[in-house]
Amino acid sequence: MRALVQRVLEASVTVEGKTISSIGGGMLILLGAMQEDDELRAQSLAQRISRFRIFEDSEGKMNLSLLDTGGAALVVSQFTLCADLSRGNRPSFGPAAKPDKARDLYRVFCESLAAAGVPVHTGEFGADMKVGLVNDGPVTFMLQEPR
Repeated sequence: MRALVQRVLEASVTVEGKTISSIGGGMLILLGAMQEDDELRAQSLAQRISRFRIFEDSEGKMNLSLLDTGGAALVVSQFTLCADLSRGNRPSFGPAAKPDKARDLYRVFCESLAAAGVPVHTGEFGADMKVGLVNDGPVTFMLQEPR
């Protein structure tokens, strides 16, 4: 699984002109599932992200996690993260999990993140979403499981 994690001051998802989800401070997580991914990878990535220290402590060092700050996560499915970009000018989405499998892994990831103690908000799987954010820093990381 691949996750593009952004530290945000706020983030929201709009579908068909209606805001369906929003958070204040926390993380926007764009999540992509690959063909070879399974529930264990989704759970492992969720655990890692719940403890991922990208928030500043009192000394200005990135030393705090979502669990430490009480921030929320907005998780948005994004199969384009799984694209093969090694040839030509057009991405190939062959490495991405099929929609049914990806939907299940997205659900497992969100449930695992919530079970770790993170307030989780979601986009709408498979929808044409408009994602708005105010990136804090900017701080953005690409995580992959397995590492």
